[in-house]
Amino acid sequence: MTVLRLHSEPLQDSWLDLYGHLNEAYYLVPFSNTTWVMQDHFGIGSEYFDKTGCAIYTVETHLRYLNDVRAPASMEIETLILGSDAKKIWFAHRMLVSGELCATAEFMALHYNTREGRTMEMPDEVQARLKAAAVAELPDWVGRQISLVKK
Repeated sequence: MTVLRLHSEPLQDSWLDLYGHLNEAYYLVPFSNTTWVMQDHFGIGSEYFDKTGCAIYTVETHLRYLNDVRAPASMEIETLILGSDAKKIWFAHRMLVSGELCATAEFMALHYNTREGRTMEMPDEVQARLKAAAVAELPDWVGRQISLVKK
């Protein structure tokens, strides 16, 4: 499995809830911060946006809360490229604290031309880098949906 270790950051006190652990809304913040780093890693970050007007827009997210995160903590975020095509990237992040898996987030993102107001194909070299980084086998926790009925 190809795991990219691109980002880590400390837990901020302002992210804690009344119970003293990471508030559910703030789990997404380090994942989002990692997505920016991932974009730079693949050559589709802020410099690319400034040059082309093209951006990566998240259109769906699935977050799983697995373990408490309490201060003080450093969150290590790992990235998995689950798949991609010319216009889409399916990826996931895993949050680890002291080696323990605390949360996962799965994303679907579109390559969007902000100047033309439409999706468009990513450059061939970006598509090739994404394909080369894709995991060989999907983790068992991706592609799930929420339901009261166990499937």
